[in-house]
Amino acid sequence: MRPVRQGAAASRGGAGSRAAGEERALASVAAGDRFRGEEPADTPRLWHVTLSVSGKEAPLEEVRRALEQLAHDHPFLLTSRYAVDHAEIRYWEEARDLHDAAAVALRLWGEHRQTAGLPPWEIVGLEVIDRATYHQRIAEGNGPRPASPVGVHPF
Repeated sequence: MRPVRQGAAASRGGAGSRAAGEERALASVAAGDRFRGEEPADTPRLWHVTLSVSGKEAPLEEVRRALEQLAHDHPFLLTSRYAVDHAEIRYWEEARDLHDAAAVALRLWGEHRQTAGLPPWEIVGLEVIDRATYHQRIAEGNGPRPASPVGVHPF
């Protein structure tokens, strides 16, 4: 089972998204019926996220250490690239829809700034694409290089 980050359960259609006392409708499949590929609207999907941040220069070793701490605290991170005044974080997010994946991504830097010791940079870019689009771009040679080697690396 995938660990859920604090505050993420409600955005993924968890119990916190329903009114008090409201029950979730259950669907059943009759014996012999086949699943036709339609997924319920609240089924989580995978989204590839690229978060770009920048700001005033910070010592390179501190930036690296902070990104390594973020990756240690949150192993869902695929790769981070960094310089003294900017960084890029790439990872897969499981979310119900693009809005939920983007909301989690936009909170990532600020929520972990203190615990990981991240620089006080601002988010300057965000790309969230579904898994099929990511793989299509890779196949066409138009997408970002696959995240290997995984980890924290200088630009």
